[in-house]
Amino acid sequence: MGILSWIVFGLIAGIIAKWIMPGKDPGGFIITILIGIAGAFVGGWLGSITGIGGSVGSFSLGSFVTAIVGALVLLFLYRMVKKA
Repeated sequence: MGILSWIVFGLIAGIIAKWIMPGKDPGGFIITILIGIAGAFVGGWLGSITGIGGSVGSFSLGSFVTAIVGALVLLFLYRMVKKA
């Protein structure tokens, strides 16, 4: 999977993470999307290591769920850091 598809995949995961965890973000919607992209990378990497997310080079439901979970975790951590 190319880098562009990972970015699009992360963009979708970030939008879904923002929908699951609504609220006023300190950085706004663009930062939330960037966190979603980073969360997709982190979630996809962790999912491939643990075997939950499928292989790194494929789209699957497992890799999509791990990308969303990664985005949610990073969004939560971002909110905690910006609140402090």
